[in-house]
Amino acid sequence: MKAWITGALTVTLAAGSASGASPDPEPVDATLSTSKGERVQLARWRGKPVILFYEDKDSTTLNAPLKAELFARGRERGLLQSAFVVAVANLEKYDFFPAREIALSYVRDEEKKAGVPILVDLKGTLGQAPLKLPTKTSTVMLLDAEGTLVFRHSGRMKPEDQDRFFATLSGLVGQDLTAERDTEAHP
Repeated sequence: MKAWITGALTVTLAAGSASGASPDPEPVDATLSTSKGERVQLARWRGKPVILFYEDKDSTTLNAPLKAELFARGRERGLLQSAFVVAVANLEKYDFFPAREIALSYVRDEEKKAGVPILVDLKGTLGQAPLKLPTKTSTVMLLDAEGTLVFRHSGRMKPEDQDRFFATLSGLVGQDLTAERDTEAHP
């Protein structure tokens, strides 16, 4: 692993010095749909940091501990309005009649429970270039206010991954979110 990281860093540094500077990262954007069929672009959520969850139906609980802790820390520190939370359901395998309507109905029910709009990816858009997100797991991404990707993790987050997530989010919202909340005082 160390050799891979060193090699990747060397290639990155060499590429950057060959062109004089590393290219500026491009803002992330894609066109998806709401559960009611309205086409929307991710750019719609620029202006604040974005926490994006991309999951298929079998992966929605993989990062449930992160989701719960994120909400608890945000509520405890009065930061729930400091970032957008965007959930995207990968429904590519349900893009046929009648499964599409059943899946969309389920997403609408989940939106009501979660209190967060859930976008749907019926065409596998986020699994294609340029993002190429894995389509059969949970992926968590952080975008800055301009839409630039600053954190990405696919699969179940380990504690050290959650620590990196909260450290990165802290920088985006301008408040320390790295300290775990006091669960005795706030059950």
